Parts: sequence; structure tokens; C-alpha cells
Amino acid sequence: MSRRKSVIVVGTGAGGAAIANDLQNDHDVTILEAGGTFKPLSIPIDTFAGFRKTGLFLDERMIRLLLPSMQVRKADTMVMVNGIGVGGTTTLATGNAVRCDQNLRAIGLDLDSEFEELYSRLPITTEHEKYWNPATREMFSAFEALGFDPKPTPKFLRQAHCANCGHCAIGCPTDFKWDTRDLVSEAVRKGARLITDCRVTDLEVAGRTIHAVNARQGVRKVRFEADMVVLTAGGFGTPVILKNSGIPCEKTLFVDPVLCVAAVRKDFTQSRQLLMPFYSSHDGYMLSPYMDYLSFFFNKDWRYPMKDIISVMIKMSDDSRGTIDAEGIRKPLTKADHARLADGVEKSLQILEHMGISRKDTFLGTLNAGHPGGMLPLTAQTARSMHDPSLPDNLYVADATILPRSAGMPPILTVMAMALRVAQVIREIG
Repeated sequence: MSRRKSVIVVGTGAGGAAIANDLQNDHDVTILEAGGTFKPLSIPIDTFAGFRKTGLFLDERMIRLLLPSMQVRKADTMVMVNGIGVGGTTTLATGNAVRCDQNLRAIGLDLDSEFEELYSRLPITTEHEKYWNPATREMFSAFEALGFDPKPTPKFLRQAHCANCGHCAIGCPTDFKWDTRDLVSEAVRKGARLITDCRVTDLEVAGRTIHAVNARQGVRKVRFEADMVVLTAGGFGTPVILKNSGIPCEKTLFVDPVLCVAAVRKDFTQSRQLLMPFYSSHDGYMLSPYMDYLSFFFNKDWRYPMKDIISVMIKMSDDSRGTIDAEGIRKPLTKADHARLADGVEKSLQILEHMGISRKDTFLGTLNAGHPGGMLPLTAQTARSMHDPSLPDNLYVADATILPRSAGMPPILTVMAMALRVAQVIREIG
């Protein structure tokens, strides 16, 4: 009987959880996670609204006082957000299960079988539509009236009727929203080893082989060896590990910038609803109802009670231009990016106008982003192997870092599908 090969998976977000769970069936998997156990904010977030008057919330990075699992950094004119801890950013995402693989299909990568497997295994639904509150229904009607063709957003929900607490982006306190912690737990039950609070720093490379993974646990340096290594530390984490290991990445970072256009509607209660319950697709961006917590706490224009704020989110597909390394993030917006953003603002204003709100009474949110990727993009030449030639033979990447370009849509489901394909490739090479 042949020896089961060992695999180290770095990260427990969409890509890491999916590939660790899949490979543990026939490999010995060790999962390294930089953060610890995720804990959602169980107290209603509007309870903290009074603290805004104290002036304590001076900088978006202070959100970690409320949410230790949310990492916030600043780059140029944007605030960058990602999750850290078991489940990665999926614990802080709004549970969107949108398929957005058009850029992968364009380079010849067909993931139909992987998506089919995910649809059969995961709790994905649009049945939440029947539980929408009046605010959501009114916004949906406005989108429809303007010809924006809104569609209920497929969601990772264990049951369609959630508690409507609006906490989707800060951790579901009722556990109705599914995230990848389930896959991690399943992998551990099957025998995988999970090591938390273990931040990978670099890889030991000799020729075409990774010999070890170096990490830190607190002040202690640790070293792990395995036959195969899979990096899934996310679009902000994986490129830094690669660069620290002497493996170059491209300056093609995308981040999917988000900007909200908001106004005041007394007792509108948009905040007490599943976030992003529906969306409409446009040329280079999507629109969706969204309560932006970063803007609510740190943007002075958002000084109103949360229950009185109506907000339309623009999530944009940005040009692949930018980079990240140990020194920080550099992410300029191009002229085309600004044009797409301006068009999104205009359509958002039209929606609010249709709902009886004057343009002069609207205000913008804080430009932020949380879908980084693209710095080691797949091409038509590498789509079959799922392996960039710059990587050692026993090293794979299975997160948004390998997406060819931004889709301007939530990538969790698509990243998981890519990770399953990488697992298949690893299995085939033996």
C-alpha cells in the first residue's frame, strides 16, 4: 500500500477550506491559519452608534476593537478589508454564492463539474426572497422600474428565513449563514491537522522544490515539511509569502472597489435585512442594497441612526494594476476605473431619485475593497495545469491570486471551484 502524501494548506478561507477538505480524502493535510477562532459580534451593531459621538472612532483600522477578525489597511484612496481567523474572509462576507467564472471560461477553463459539486454539497438558495422586508421590496421595485433587471442573490444560507439582524458582514450570530468553517471542521474530522495562530512568513525553495514552510506562532519560529504546499492565504497574503520566498508576482492586483451612495429615509430599516439580497449587473460593476459598516462608524457624512439610512452599493471590476508586499499595498485607480465608478454613482442616484430622494440630500460612503486577487493570474497556457511556471513543482496557489482579472462580483464560490480543480490536478500528478 503506497504512502499517503502530505500536503500543507496555508489559509482556511474559500480556497483553503475547499482544497483541504477535498485532499484529506487521500492525503495527509496540515492546515496553517494565521488567525484564531472566529467569534461574531453578538451585540446589535447599532448599539455602538452612540460611541461615534465620543470621537473614539478616528480611523477605519480601529474597527478591530469591535471585530478582531477584521483586518483593515489603507492604500492610496481606499480602505482594504479582509478576514483573519478560521474561515478567512468568508466569515465576514455577506454569504453571496454568485458564479462569476466568465474570465476563466475566456481562457479555456471549464469548471462546470466543480460548480455542480458545490451546488450539490453546499446550502445555496434564493428562497430568502419571500422573507424580504418592505425596505428591500421597495428598492427591488425601484431597480425594476428603471430597467436594471435585479435578481435575488444566491446565498450560502442554512435556511432561507434568517433572523434579519443585518450582521452578515460582521459574522452571523445565529449561524444561519454558512461559511467555510464547516469545511475546515469536516476536514479535521476526517483527520486533517489544523494549526491556528500560525502566520506563514516564507517558503524554503531549492531549485524546483519547496522543502519547508516557515511560520511564526507568537514569538516562536516554526517549520513544517510536506510533499506538497498549497497557498490559499488570500489575494493580500499569498503574494507577500511568494515575494518573501523569492518568487515574483505580477503588478496586476485588483480589489473590486466598493462605494455606497446613501441618503436618509426615516425608519427605513434597510439595516435589518439580509445584506445584498439582490443585485443588478452593469458594464463593469454591480449594484445592490448594502449597509456599509465602515462608512457608518468612520465617515462623518454617515452620522445618522442606522435605521434611517438607505444605501446602494457599487461593486466595481477594477483594472489589474497594483501590487502588495511586506511594505504595503499600492493600488491606483485608472481613468477607466473612475469612469465606471462615476457611472455607478449616477445609476445609484437614479434609484434614490425614483424613491423620492433629492440628489442634493445624498452622500457617499468610504471607498473600500475586500476582493483582492490577480497577482499570479492564470492564462490560456496555464489553465490546464493550474500551475504557473514560476512556481516550484510542488507548490500550487488556489485562491483569488490566480484569477485572470476582476469580475466585479463576489468570488467565494468561484474560488472554491478553482480550488477543487487544483485538488484534482494534485491528485492526478500522484
